[in-house]
Amino acid sequence: MFKAIFNFLGVLSPAHISFFTLAYRGQRVGTDAYGNRYFQGRPRKGYTKPRRWVVYKGEPEASKVPPEWHGWLHHQTDTVPNSGSASFRRPWQQPHRRNMTGTQAAYRPPGHILQGGNRPKATGDYEAWSPPK
Repeated sequence: MFKAIFNFLGVLSPAHISFFTLAYRGQRVGTDAYGNRYFQGRPRKGYTKPRRWVVYKGEPEASKVPPEWHGWLHHQTDTVPNSGSASFRRPWQQPHRRNMTGTQAAYRPPGHILQGGNRPKATGDYEAWSPPK
């Protein structure tokens, strides 16, 4: 019962987000390639910059915000990214991949307990420091 109420009225629920958008008179500014919607509203009391926020499509995950929209959200630029403008992406940047922490696909370095737990032996190139006497 509590979970159902929280899902309807919780911070990330559609009802809460709709109320937040109405309260701040949010105007939709754009949408990115992942379907996330971006809004801008009046500044909070005591601030001069407009308030900006994102409504995620599907599960909320901050890493789904592309770099060009991240810059806009954090007031690094006032240029609203769109499909016609140049991207801030560099050729070496990879496309988004969801955060795999806590799953079977998470990265585990050699020697990790779930990778067998066997670390390579020390090579002997380390010399411990000892304080002068």
